[in-house]
Amino acid sequence: MRRVTRNVVIAIVVVVVALLALGALPSYLGSGDPYYLTVEPIETNDTLADVNNVSDRRYPYLIGAIESADGRSEGYQTGPFGMKESFTHTPFDEVGALTKQVPGAATETGVRVRRGGQAYRVEVVRP
Repeated sequence: MRRVTRNVVIAIVVVVVALLALGALPSYLGSGDPYYLTVEPIETNDTLADVNNVSDRRYPYLIGAIESADGRSEGYQTGPFGMKESFTHTPFDEVGALTKQVPGAATETGVRVRRGGQAYRVEVVRP
């Protein structure tokens, strides 16, 4: 193999490994106090986002909070320099997506949802 060809192949391998690391590594990075998605049962006649048919693969923080005993999802820590948020799914993404789908369900600090006949107020909090 010629020297130039070998150097090009090595450079391509290095770039591929770096891109794979950027995709996997940020989920393990975290700093500061964690954020949690919390749900609180409410009674309301206001507009609600229907989340009966959403999966825990698309909304892991929301479904985790609804199904937990304390109404709180797993923690999410932000990454250094804002880099982690570009590569990972966050509780902010879930609230933002529901707010875009049903703008009338938005509150000042979160969104109102309905699942299984129960209405909930959903917010991202940092204890």
